[in-house]
Amino acid sequence: MSVEGGLAAVRERIERAAAGAGRSARDVKLVAVSKAQPAGAIRRAYGAGQRAFGESYAQELAAKAEALVDLDEIEWHFIGHLQTNKAKIVARYAHVVHSVDSEVLAHELGKRAAREARGVLPVLIEVNVAREPQKAGAAPSEIDAVMQAIRVEPSLVLQGLMTVPPAGSPEAARGVFGTLATLRSLHGGPGTLPELSMGMSADFEMAVACGSTCVRVGTAIFGER
Repeated sequence: MSVEGGLAAVRERIERAAAGAGRSARDVKLVAVSKAQPAGAIRRAYGAGQRAFGESYAQELAAKAEALVDLDEIEWHFIGHLQTNKAKIVARYAHVVHSVDSEVLAHELGKRAAREARGVLPVLIEVNVAREPQKAGAAPSEIDAVMQAIRVEPSLVLQGLMTVPPAGSPEAARGVFGTLATLRSLHGGPGTLPELSMGMSADFEMAVACGSTCVRVGTAIFGER
């Protein structure tokens, strides 16, 4: 399937999933995960109307942002694990960061964003809901501390929560998505944390049914890397 065909199919699936959950598809943002994809594939998706793209590696984000600087409306979402020594690069190029997972990272990213003077940088807290040791993310018990660290940084604005469920288990994914929605309720609700970034190619329809406001879909749009 072409990039354009994959994108159209994913949009249609989001429409159906939202309708089935009594929601509007307009309330679900599609981030096309373009990591490891060539700039040409991103141009094709952009030509088909896609504007938000997700990258997981700071250097790759920088290279693509420079190569595609002529695409005026492109919106870069950093969705991968962010090390503090890469915060400078991400602050320079990202429009949204989904993966703030510690107080230390919040302060470093805030400092770097202030130096870039690009305006306020929206961020989400990545939560390791399933407590998988091989994955990044704040523990649920750490959410309050990370929220506070973000709030004291004038160059950051807290937008919500993000998570990645265990691979290969739809039921485990559903449980993780439900837990993230509950954690949002416990920490101020949609008024405080408007965004829930959850759902990827294998489970984004389930995530929409569970309240996701942002799905991160790569393979279903671009094909296997």
